[in-house]
Amino acid sequence: MLKIGIAVVAVVAVVAVTVTNGVSTVLKENTPTEGAAGIRMASCNASLGPWGGGGEEKGRREAERLTEEQRTTVANIISIGRKRELPPLAWQIAIQAGMTESGLRSLDYGDRDSLGIFQMRPSMGWGSPEEVTDPEYAINKFYDVLLKLPDWEEQRPGDSAQDVERSAFPDRYHNWEAMAAFLISKEGDVSDPAGCGESVGDFLLASNAAGTAIEFTKQQLGEPYLWGGNGPDAWDCSGILVKAFAAAGVKIPRVANDQYMSGGAYLPVREAKAGDLIFWATNPANPVTVHHVAMYLGGDEYIHAPQTGDVVKISKINWDYHELMPLAVRPGV
Repeated sequence: MLKIGIAVVAVVAVVAVTVTNGVSTVLKENTPTEGAAGIRMASCNASLGPWGGGGEEKGRREAERLTEEQRTTVANIISIGRKRELPPLAWQIAIQAGMTESGLRSLDYGDRDSLGIFQMRPSMGWGSPEEVTDPEYAINKFYDVLLKLPDWEEQRPGDSAQDVERSAFPDRYHNWEAMAAFLISKEGDVSDPAGCGESVGDFLLASNAAGTAIEFTKQQLGEPYLWGGNGPDAWDCSGILVKAFAAAGVKIPRVANDQYMSGGAYLPVREAKAGDLIFWATNPANPVTVHHVAMYLGGDEYIHAPQTGDVVKISKINWDYHELMPLAVRPGV
C-alpha cells in the first residue's frame, strides 16, 4: 500500500456502539470501575442505539467470512489492547486498519517495503522487517502511534486509522467499520453496547471450571502417554484435558488444534492463570500447525501428557521457546 507518513493513540475507558448515518462505531465513555467479579465498563449512550442502516447484519456477514488466521489476529488485537488498558475504540481502529492493510494477516510482502498486519515500512522507521512481521510487535507499535494522536478519541475510527497509516487512499478504512464493531461486541465480550449504566463488557474472569479440571488432571500424574488415549489409564495431550473439563461440566473439542481454535476465550499467554490451556505449534503464526496442548498451573509450571514413552507430568515452561503460541485459551469463559 502507498504510504505518505506515520502516527497513533490510547486511553482508559469504555464503550458504546453508536450509529451515525448508518455507521457503527465503538465510542469512548466512562472509565472502568472495579467490581466484585472483575473490571466492568459502563456507558450512557443508550439513546443512540448500537446499530442502524443494516450495520449489525453487515458486520455479522463480514465477520462470518473471516478465516481462523484472521480471527487470531483479531484476538491478538483485543488481548493486547486489554493488557494495555486501552478502550474498545482503540481495538476497533486497529481492526479496521489491519483488515484494510493486510486482510488481518501478517504478510511478508506489500507495496515497496510494506510488511505485516499493518503494512508497516521499515524504511519509514516502523521497525526492522523481523519486528514489523511479528504480530505482537506490530500491534503494540500501532497502539504506540495511535496514542500520540491528539484527537483519536473524538473522530471516526477510520479517520484515526488513516492518521496512523497515512495511506494514499484514506477512505478505505471506513469499509470495515460495521465488521469491527461487530467483532468488538462478540469476540471482545462487549455485550449490551448501548446500555446506560449497565455492564458493556467484562475482562476475562477466572474460569469456574479451573479448580475441578486441575484436580482431575493431577490425579492422572504418572499414567502413560498413548496417542489417541482417552483414559482412564492412558492419555494423549488433548484427551486428558477433554476429560478434565468434562468433570467440571465444560465441553471442549478433542484435538489440540481444535482446542486452540474454539476451546474458549483467548488471552495473552504470559497472562495465563491456573487452569488455562497453553499451546505449541511448528509455526506460531499459523494456528493450523498447533501440535501440543497443556494445562497451566501457575508459577511457570504446566501439566501435560507429553509423548510416547513418557507419562503425565508437571513441567517448567520456557516462555521464550519459539513454538509457544502467543495466546492461551480459557475454557468455560
